[in-house]
Parts: sequence; C-alpha cells; structure tokens
Amino acid sequence: MSEPLVVIGNGMAGARLCERLSAHALGRYAIAVIGAEPHLAYNRVLLSSVLAGDVPASETLLKSASWWRDRGVTLRYGAPATAVDVARRTVTLADGKTFPFAKLVFATGSRAIRLPVAGADLPGVLTFRDIADVKSISQAARRGTHVAVIGGGLLGIEAAYGLAKAGARVTLIHLMDRLMERQLDARAASLLKRGLEAKGVEVRLAAATARFVGERRVEAVELKDGTSVAAEMVVVAIGIKPNTEIGASAGLAVNRGIVVDDHLSTSCADIFAIGECAEHRGVCYGLVEPVNEQAHVLAARLAGQDVRYGGSVNATNLKVSGVHVFSAGDFLGAPGTESIVLADSGFGTYRKLVVADGRLVGAVLYGDTGDALWYLDLIRSGAAVEPFREQLVFGRALVERQAA
Repeated sequence: MSEPLVVIGNGMAGARLCERLSAHALGRYAIAVIGAEPHLAYNRVLLSSVLAGDVPASETLLKSASWWRDRGVTLRYGAPATAVDVARRTVTLADGKTFPFAKLVFATGSRAIRLPVAGADLPGVLTFRDIADVKSISQAARRGTHVAVIGGGLLGIEAAYGLAKAGARVTLIHLMDRLMERQLDARAASLLKRGLEAKGVEVRLAAATARFVGERRVEAVELKDGTSVAAEMVVVAIGIKPNTEIGASAGLAVNRGIVVDDHLSTSCADIFAIGECAEHRGVCYGLVEPVNEQAHVLAARLAGQDVRYGGSVNATNLKVSGVHVFSAGDFLGAPGTESIVLADSGFGTYRKLVVADGRLVGAVLYGDTGDALWYLDLIRSGAAVEPFREQLVFGRALVERQAA
C-alpha cells in the first residue's frame, strides 16, 4: 500500500520534487500537493518576460493538469494549508479539509518584503513576486506611465526592464551604491547600469526611500535626501521572506527559514523542507538551481537512496534582452585568492575569474556570457585549473584547442 506523502507548496520546488519522484518512485507514495495560489505550478523565472510582453502567461506553466492526473497526484490549488498537526500526522486546509501524511514536505517558498514606510498601503504600490503581481502591474501600466521600481537586485532590474520595454517611463531606485551588489563587483555593476540606461531605465543609486506620497493613490516616491520621483505606480522588489509560519506553529525548528540537515530533514521525523522556505547550514537559497538540486536529493532519499545535500554554489543569470550578466561563487575574492581580469570597454565586455589553491572559485561575466556554464562546472567540481590557467580567461574553446 502506498504511503501518504503531502507536499505543501505547488511552486517550482514542489513540481520538481514530484517530477523526480515520478521517475524514481512511482507508486511508492500516494502524493497530495497543496497550493495556495489558484493556479497550476508555473515558472517564476519567466515572469519578467511575461511583464515585457515577450512570453504569454500560458507558456509559464510547468506541468499540465493531465500530467499530474496521469501520475496519480492529488492536486489542490487555491486552498492554502493552515495548520500541521505533527502528533496526528495531518495537514488542515483553509476550507477545513484535512490530509493525513506519513511523510510531509514543506515547499512553501517565500513572499515579497514590503517597505515599512508611510504610504506603503496606497493604491498603486505593488510588489513583483508572482503571476498575480504581474497581472496587477500590467493592468496599471500604460505606455508613458511614470513608474518607480524600488530595488536594484535581480527582481527589481527585471521588473524595470519589463516595464520599460512595455513603454513605461521607469526610474529604478536602489539603496546601495551599485546594482546587484550581492552578485556583481563594482566594475560589472557599472557596466550593468550603463546597459539599463541604454534600455530607457533611469537609475538612482544610494537612494533611500522615505515614504510614498499621494492622496487617493500613489503620486511620488520621496527619498531621504529630500528629493522625490514622480510615480503613478511603484513596484517594490527589495527582497523575499521565507514562508515559515506553518512550520513554526507545528513546532519545527525555524531561524530565517525552516532548518534542515544534509538529508533535508527538519527537526521532526519524516518531515522535510526544500526550496526558498528551507535553511540549510545557515543559508536560505533564493535562486532556481539550488531548489532543483534540493528536490533531486530529497526525491532520491524518498526513493530509498543514501544521498546527501551538501549545499549549492549560487549562480545568477540576468534575463534582460541585450544585457548579459553572469556571476557565481566567490566573485569578490576572499583574502588569499587571485583575480584574473579581461575587459574591453569598447565592446562592453568584462570577465573576472577568482582562483584559489589552483581552482576556480568565482566568476563574473558581463557582455559575453557564452562560457558561463563551463566556468560554473569548474567551480562546482573543484577541478584543478593550473594546467590551463593562462588560457582560462579566454574561455573553453581556447583551452580545449590548446589541449588537443
């Protein structure tokens, strides 16, 4: 008889886990997937492309309804889980229905952080996190609309580009002195700023938001230096917060995320967590590849394999047409590392590779990112690069040609 397995979360993590389980342990579990959003699971990576009008929302769907049905998965979306009873081994939904479980997986993801400033509840102040946000933004934005985007990280930049491509007049406001400061060094960030400005996005750096101004709806963003930015709409993209509340109320260990070990097990037996809601070795990952890696490991473990999750190398690709950016690993360079730099300001290209103990540990690419996956493989594998160190910055083709 199949064991009841409940997955709380019908996002990318939950969908990938079910995909891997169907490949490795079909029939071993009676799977129920509980989703809060009133949609089938979709690809959040494509949201900026939907906003820009490059991709229809229908193409973001990860799996069709028939895919879930053919694999015997009970799918409940638009019905958020509200409580977990660890002793009774049940999950309760908002509509009162309960699901029993032998094993339970939290894949609850995260939500957008809202700015705690005056005027944050004014109509026209939106977040950019899910398909409902994209719909709200698209409905509010018209050609020529003045839009302020708060946040110069990955999501903020993608939102700003999507809105500018759709015809809005966009000002990107960022608290720090450079864009994507968690993923880029100063030189690459400067090139990125120039690239965004060429796309029609005005960039304001070292700019702290004081409040949103307006009567019936937002009209401007007032900054702490006393200046203001006119805005008929504001999109806030300043970060995410893991959805841990149900796990915490069930008695699981929670720090920033739901704490898991190398088995992706929580503090309660047979309860697991993956994706943006999980905290592994003190880290909550907010990118897609770590989510996929965790889903693969947990699916293998649930299928009876003795595998462990040792953490992920963060790698970032910016999805803005004509602006190609990649970073991975220790791109700044810790003490004791060496940096190899190749730059051509005329062509707008920049490569910085960080080497430690004869191995590649970090990379930043701007402009030409064709070798990104090769560099990422070198970082993840820890392969020795000393034999081709002199050719390394010129890319895979030259290294392989020299080795032939």
